[in-house]
Amino acid sequence: MTSLWRRSLLVRITATTLALSLVVIGVLVVLLLSRITSGLLESAERASLTEASAGLIDAQRIASVSTTGTASTSPSSIVDTIVASLASRAGSPPQYDVLLLAGDISGAAPERGTNLVTDASVPPALSETIAATGTQAWTYTEIRYLDGRTAPGLVVGAPLTIPSVGPYELYYLFPLVEEQSTLDLVRSAVVGTGVLLVLLLSAIALVVTRQVVAPVRSAARVAEQFSEGHLRERMTVRGEDDLARLATSFNDMAASLEDQIHRLENLSAVQQRFVSDVSHELRTPLTTIRMAADLLFEDRRHYDAPTARAAELLQTQLDRFETLLTDLLEISRYDAGAAALDLDTVDLSALTRRAVEAMQPLVDDHGTAVRLHVLAENCSAECDPRRVDRILRNLLGNAIEHGESEPIDVTVGGDDEAVAITVRDHGVGLSDEQITHVFDRFWRADPARARTTGGTGLGLSIAQEDTRLHAGWLEVWGVPGGGACFRLTLPRRADVTLTTSPLPLVPPDAAAEDQDPAEGSAALGEPQGAS
Repeated sequence: MTSLWRRSLLVRITATTLALSLVVIGVLVVLLLSRITSGLLESAERASLTEASAGLIDAQRIASVSTTGTASTSPSSIVDTIVASLASRAGSPPQYDVLLLAGDISGAAPERGTNLVTDASVPPALSETIAATGTQAWTYTEIRYLDGRTAPGLVVGAPLTIPSVGPYELYYLFPLVEEQSTLDLVRSAVVGTGVLLVLLLSAIALVVTRQVVAPVRSAARVAEQFSEGHLRERMTVRGEDDLARLATSFNDMAASLEDQIHRLENLSAVQQRFVSDVSHELRTPLTTIRMAADLLFEDRRHYDAPTARAAELLQTQLDRFETLLTDLLEISRYDAGAAALDLDTVDLSALTRRAVEAMQPLVDDHGTAVRLHVLAENCSAECDPRRVDRILRNLLGNAIEHGESEPIDVTVGGDDEAVAITVRDHGVGLSDEQITHVFDRFWRADPARARTTGGTGLGLSIAQEDTRLHAGWLEVWGVPGGGACFRLTLPRRADVTLTTSPLPLVPPDAAAEDQDPAEGSAALGEPQGAS
């Protein structure tokens, strides 16, 4: 439900509308019922007090007349006369009941009631109030009958004095059954109407929200299709309202993007074809120049010093030019999607050792040392040995050239799923900005460095493409002045998807110096160069 709430605008708007509708309608229902209840009770109260006051006057008159006659009248007869007279005013069926209770607690005076009403219907607090104030008082209570019936009602009481008998309290008991039935009917009608209104408002909110959300979902769906390469997907435009204008603008944007993408694709294809054609076309003159340069280089001892030096420079620059052409041809194969693997089961520790030995002349020239560490007995993996050897030579060459003649550590390790190789130098290192560009084509860490140092600027780009062909990871870590570490991780089998690497990217010596592992690392979340 939490996920649905976060992802669905339709659910959030509908649920919010439902909640607010419940609050508003609940308040309205409470206010309406309170007002109706107050009105009904006030009307019943006024009528009841009027009737009780008139009945009290009539009862007092009957009591006075009974005591002024010539014949002696018993108290029971007087009480019966008063109650009968008052009961006759109630009508048929009776609208109220009467209780005439003696004020003398000794119990000698007679008491009467109508319609089986009991004296338990009179709350003690009401009786005490009448006795204390000597005036009329009333309260809402439950009317009780001798047969067990009960009913909500209003009790109005007042003191009554019968001269020949003593003090009495006259109570009118008005059942509020009809009022209660009316309130129940009104309550059920109001609550039912409120529930119906809430459902209708929710349905309206759902319909209105769908009209707004549907174009948004359509735009999201088209955008997803567009990102997957379906450039001809468009939104459906209906009407001329704001949403229609949004859809039109979205379609115009999509058409513009499609046009720009096609233009960039065509330009990229032209550039790739140009690089490939130029690289191939330069092969023939380069071969001729190479043959002439080789002759000059072999006979340089017979030339004067400047000419001999020129022959050596020509040979060196031709080597670099040939390397550049080879790298350009390799890049063009990747761009054309023509690169393929020649898989074989290879011992990567032995392959790494051979790569280190092949780089020994360069190691000697820079006065550094390469230390090989093999941490696993079995380091075999399915790979293309030629491409992996090229990756290792690129990494070793970079480490030697930028290692400031400090020792270089090459470590080989493996687990059940992968084999990893790290090349760690202690040279100039890399900044965070440099790490983001280290695999870019023709990028150099220091453009001001002499062009005789380093290669063509394509080595790491080719290494990254070779790694991607193997479904492996090529990652880099570095800090300025603290050296750099490149990690190559390859799956042992071609059908294995990498999840972790057997070797850490951040070197143990850097972690021991309280280096933040995330700082200077291109292996956060998705590894740099991962495929």
